[in-house]
Amino acid sequence: MTIYGVSSMFFHEYTSEEIFSFVAKTGLDGIEYWLETPHFWLRGLPADEVIACRRAHPEIATLTVHTPVLDLNPCSINPDVAEISVAYAVRSLAIAQTLGASVLTVHPGRRTAKRPPGDADRARFDHYIAALREAALKDTVTVAIENMEPSVNSLLFTPERMRAVLDAEPWLKFTFDTSHALAASEETAMQYIDLCADRLANVHISRTGNGRLHLPLDRSPVIARILGALRDHHYRGGLMLEIDDLNFGNPLPAEEKCVILARDNAFMRECMEPD
Repeated sequence: MTIYGVSSMFFHEYTSEEIFSFVAKTGLDGIEYWLETPHFWLRGLPADEVIACRRAHPEIATLTVHTPVLDLNPCSINPDVAEISVAYAVRSLAIAQTLGASVLTVHPGRRTAKRPPGDADRARFDHYIAALREAALKDTVTVAIENMEPSVNSLLFTPERMRAVLDAEPWLKFTFDTSHALAASEETAMQYIDLCADRLANVHISRTGNGRLHLPLDRSPVIARILGALRDHHYRGGLMLEIDDLNFGNPLPAEEKCVILARDNAFMRECMEPD
């Protein structure tokens, strides 16, 4: 069954209880809970509060988790930064297990300098993947690595490279970020689906426009085609709206955010569940 959800960071300024309440009002049935959601991250990661929110909102049936990424880089040239980044990714897997999450999304990291990755960067990536592999094989949460937007220092931003990583790591799954893929082209987004659909565990869905990423769907024909391709590949996992509220210019009240989500929820369901 397809799950329609949203990233908790769309409501980053609210408490966990408020976030769950707002999402429930939109008709969505999933949340991708970022561990860096401020109410959680800045208060010692109180897992019991999120568990209580889940119990209070059984209509939100699915929870996925996103590892911390905002200050972290597992492939950093700084060994201290790399070490703590890898440790947080492994710790995130344990937290996801405690929260009852189905999927943990991880970022691949990047070369620190804005230059193409070299052998040393790939070695740091291999170390990171090995640490995740060791932890994942002891756990029941699915670990899924996310494609990044095109960048000179990115380690994972092409469909072919994603396929190679997945082939090398049979335990690892794929989180498909449509906005990151569309930053290259619609063709690139479709190639990710064609090459990697068999390993797809999660989708971050949003559109691009005027050089901006993570925009609302707004009944986009491009997104409709992507959703159609996912449907044709029999994808039935999470579709997690990942919308950056800074794209709106002025701060949006929660009510307006809920309207946006309800509209995009209806659109996704139309595309995935045609008559």
